Amino acid sequence: MIDRLICEFDKGLRTVFSNARSGRQIPGDNLPDVEMSDADRRHVAALMRVNHVGEICAQALYQGQAIMSSQPLIKSALEQAANEETEHLAWTEHRIAELGGRKSLLNPVWYGGALAIGLLAGRFGDAWNLGFLAETERQVEAHLDGHLTRVPDADRKTLAIVEQMKADEIRHADTAINLGARELPHAVKIIMKAASKIMTTAAYRI
Repeated sequence: MIDRLICEFDKGLRTVFSNARSGRQIPGDNLPDVEMSDADRRHVAALMRVNHVGEICAQALYQGQAIMSSQPLIKSALEQAANEETEHLAWTEHRIAELGGRKSLLNPVWYGGALAIGLLAGRFGDAWNLGFLAETERQVEAHLDGHLTRVPDADRKTLAIVEQMKADEIRHADTAINLGARELPHAVKIIMKAASKIMTTAAYRI
């Protein structure tokens, strides 16, 4: 038990404070960068900071849900999704640095809050756990769709990252549904959207 706690604590520290690594090539990394105004670069960097925060939260959610799950197959699916979210962390970190931006100063707060939510979701059983995961991924997909319209069309490097992230999130939601996810009550979905709105607004600025 102590060993497990140490491992989980180490995972959290590495997620928040270390630079992530990607097993896949960064989408769009072979594309040329384009000239953008300072305002556009700050805007795109802020959008990618929001996406980076989303991946920090995803790591914590998956960690909390995997801890609470009693099914090896579901644990494995959560861990696989978390690995891909780690790649998203690496991609967004890389692009933020290229744009001269910075990561959110509140990352430890985002991580801690998301971990608590993941642990709470896991207490209701695997079907509701997976339902929460599927709904989270649906909302992330919609969020990324919005970013695809807010990034300048000429910035193909950023768009390539966001497009691949969206494809991965869709697959994660499909996996959760295939494993037996239950549809969440409408009120829960509304609360999740409201919490997401607060997070994205704060992360864009801080």
